[in-house]
Amino acid sequence: MTEPKPALVLHLATGGEPLIFPLAAESAPPVQEKLADLLRHGSVHSVQTRDGNVVSVNFAHVAAAYVEDLSRKGKFGLSV
Repeated sequence: MTEPKPALVLHLATGGEPLIFPLAAESAPPVQEKLADLLRHGSVHSVQTRDGNVVSVNFAHVAAAYVEDLSRKGKFGLSV
C-alpha cells in the first residue's frame, strides 16, 4: 500500500484551476476538522505545508475546500 499524501485542495469562488497544497500527514486531520467552520465564517487561517512553508488562506474567497489523498491514482476530488 502506498503512503498517504494528503493535500489541501481549494476551489476559489472566482473559478479557475484548484490550488493544491501538500500537507504533512500529521497536520491533515486538524485542517480537515476546521474546514467547515473556516468556509462558513470566511476566516483567515494559516496552514503548514509538507515542505515546511506556511500558507495563509482567506476562506472568504474559497468556494469549496477539502483534504485529498494524492496517492490515490485515478481518483481526485469528492467521490461518492
